[in-house]
Amino acid sequence: MSKIPGFPFSYGNDFEGERIRPDNLYVEFGGESSLMVEWLTTAGIEDIEDGKIEIAGSDINDLSNKAALPLAIVIEVAGNKMQPDYEPVLEKQIHRILNRIQGVMHTGQRDMACLRISKSIEKKGFTLRHIGVILCQKLHEDFERIIDKIQIKIYTEENSVTEILNEVKPVYTQRDARIEGMTDEEIDTFYSCTICQSFMPYHICTISPERSSPCGSYNWIDCQASYSIDPTGPNKPIIKDNPIDLRLGQWQGVNDFIKKCSQGKTEYYNLYSIMDKPMPTCEWVECISVVLPLCNGIMIADKDYTGMTPCGMDFKTIIDNTKGELDTPGFMGHSRYNITQRKYLSADGGIKRIVWMPKILKREISNRFNTIAIEITVPDLMERIADEDTGTSEEEILPFLKAVNHPALSMNPLIQL
Repeated sequence: MSKIPGFPFSYGNDFEGERIRPDNLYVEFGGESSLMVEWLTTAGIEDIEDGKIEIAGSDINDLSNKAALPLAIVIEVAGNKMQPDYEPVLEKQIHRILNRIQGVMHTGQRDMACLRISKSIEKKGFTLRHIGVILCQKLHEDFERIIDKIQIKIYTEENSVTEILNEVKPVYTQRDARIEGMTDEEIDTFYSCTICQSFMPYHICTISPERSSPCGSYNWIDCQASYSIDPTGPNKPIIKDNPIDLRLGQWQGVNDFIKKCSQGKTEYYNLYSIMDKPMPTCEWVECISVVLPLCNGIMIADKDYTGMTPCGMDFKTIIDNTKGELDTPGFMGHSRYNITQRKYLSADGGIKRIVWMPKILKREISNRFNTIAIEITVPDLMERIADEDTGTSEEEILPFLKAVNHPALSMNPLIQL
């Protein structure tokens, strides 16, 4: 544990992975009950008042029996060596820094973050301003060669948080698009991500140009930048080495790295298949794909869709039954962006296997999806994909799929009996 000026609370690595249970929960931001968004952005050096922390809205000591509130954390940084590629890397440090506060639990990232404050630390006088203090001090301390100035604004009013979300969504999209055009074949190095090991000690993701992180916060370029900033951090290079199965997405070097990093819990997995040893799923994925045997296809549910799905479970229940260090054939966690990356389920038929998605998700990815659909000569594929209006069971959506002649129905069986 370490003592930090202006921060009279216990802080250190020992508290990473601490769970805040309901009986000790004072307030929760984000998660299932409210909205939370995090955004680190670069500003001009003259536009930042170093160390300034502003709370726009109620602080937690002003609450009146509210157990869930919206939250936006906006961090502006400036520095002569600061680069736009560093923004998502530094933004991800919010997770690490806040998790080291005793009595605070942080999960997720971007617009799917969740922050829990315990009753025990609130009784000691903890406020949102202290979040600003610790973020400012630790970012300065850990990245002093990059950051010269920091200012932080924290929002708790729902309208303001929604405005921030609408402002930052195009930024998230632009970050993702930087990887466009790169392929897994043209590079010899992938990257690891072990950020979630604070809560899942053996979990490890492999990130390639065509397989972004399942949580949606990192792509291959972000990992490259992260390693250049902190070679001892969670994103380390993985030399692919000899290919074992290029169709499934498996290489000897990746297998060796996974086995060592997971302490033998995972010997190998495949990047491009949902049926054959898919990459294990953690609970902070943006989306999850699930096999629908009757339809010979795949359904996708995303974190924002709370209704029932054709597999008989809602998103939360699916995640609760699949999260962990072990692979679960027939289930695969991934980001929204990964749906429109060309290696998505390429071993199993790619996007032609998708038979169901929530309406909002279809709208969000439609432009990029339609581009890929044209490439595979099924330009109206999105129109042939069922949604919650069509039905929320396999039996309900199958007649629709037959009526529109969905390509999945004529493909090889996903499940070999």
